[in-house]
Amino acid sequence: MDVSLASAWAALGGEPGLLPRVSTVVREGALPARLPVRELARACVGVCALAAAELGARRAGLREVPRVRVDDGAVATAFVSERHLLIDGRAPVAFAPLSRFWRTADGWVRTHANYPHHRERLLSALGLPEGDATAVGAALAERSSLEIEETVYAAGGLAVALRTPEQWAAHDQAAAVAAGPLVEHDRADTAHARVTPRSDAPEAAAVATSVAAVSASSGGAPLLPAAGVRVLDLTRVIAGPVATRTLALLGADVLRVDPPGTPELPDQHIDTGFGKRSTALDLTRAADRRVFEELLSGADVVVTGYRPGALDRFGLSPQALLARRPGLVVAQLSAWGPYGPWAGRRGFDSLVQVATGIAVVEGSAERPGALPAQALDHGTGYLLAAAVLRSLTEGAADGHGRVVRLSLARTAAWLLESAARRGEGPRGEGRRGEVLRAGVGGGEAFDGVEVRLAERDSPVGRLRYALPPVSFEDGPGDWARPPGPWGADEARWG
Repeated sequence: MDVSLASAWAALGGEPGLLPRVSTVVREGALPARLPVRELARACVGVCALAAAELGARRAGLREVPRVRVDDGAVATAFVSERHLLIDGRAPVAFAPLSRFWRTADGWVRTHANYPHHRERLLSALGLPEGDATAVGAALAERSSLEIEETVYAAGGLAVALRTPEQWAAHDQAAAVAAGPLVEHDRADTAHARVTPRSDAPEAAAVATSVAAVSASSGGAPLLPAAGVRVLDLTRVIAGPVATRTLALLGADVLRVDPPGTPELPDQHIDTGFGKRSTALDLTRAADRRVFEELLSGADVVVTGYRPGALDRFGLSPQALLARRPGLVVAQLSAWGPYGPWAGRRGFDSLVQVATGIAVVEGSAERPGALPAQALDHGTGYLLAAAVLRSLTEGAADGHGRVVRLSLARTAAWLLESAARRGEGPRGEGRRGEVLRAGVGGGEAFDGVEVRLAERDSPVGRLRYALPPVSFEDGPGDWARPPGPWGADEARWG
């Protein structure tokens, strides 16, 4: 399957006749890579914007779906939003010193130790009570890559051996990932899963979006397709928060809920926190659990970003959620996919790139490389938001809830599959099908990012940030609210 707008839209179950509503500004030099990263980014953002426009048209009673414009420059800027963020003039903290590639006795591994507990587990696995890069490097150089991978995993840490695409293709997890669709979406069509509308939501939301559409057409408030939709955000790191940040842009009431003992990295939370509120609840405490159940009773969407099965002990499996809240949209994101021997493993974009062979393609087995952005995170995030939006559109028509599942590893497979299938031109530009179906425009240069950045005051300081790339006629151009401190908001709907 090619990384095109048409293939992504088909994976979401979208109506092919809507694809001509999308036009694209191609910018040479955006997200340069050996793999077709620019095309992947364009497709993910494009289908998200089209799904938003489709839902907005339905809820507002518009005769036509608003036109969508995908600008490679805006997309490329947003895909590295964490690099453009400034907080009172300060650049955010990026990867920690122990999150990097390391030489081993027979190759390379990549570790991830940005979070304190992951750093501690890495050091414990290596028998180092404390350690700097020199000590860790010496310990890793004595062992094989696969031994390190398994030893660190057994200790609850994160390290992945560098593999070629061919080595990954022979792995059981690769087979499990490849067997599934890019976007897994199931209708909850059991008898008890029909929509039970919130008494305060759909009618009010429909009125709100209709008024917004009328206002937008005369230069007033923007069309907000997700206005009135309540989203419980149980995600962390980048991909899931990017999805919920996008839903917030489109008018959803997004409440992020985290366990109090493991706070998000502050700068990461700021970058992905636009448009949302943030609270902390300990689901092992009876009082907090009651508050959470009350939030759930009013939710329309639950987005989770934990390992498959990790939340089941709290009664948060899709089946349990739909039993308690019929008509719910449950969106699940994972690193390695919901099936296969690695389904329960923790993972991050950088580690998936290493395991799947992307790091070899972008570099070599002698000196691994990386994509120009954490494109698996950002791309999957926009696909996840698109899947939620399409689920809301379909649910409005048939009265059923939905379960959607995506993974970073499946997005990586999509990228690698597309590269293997290419051959029609450099970087895949000018493929006839995409030109005809998606309205791709001329190839302008990527002329910098300044016009795609904005500044505003916030509770956490003066922010410079990347503007959202999701753009459609009369749609919003920025988030309604800036991010606030992690866990600082009340556990209630706005």
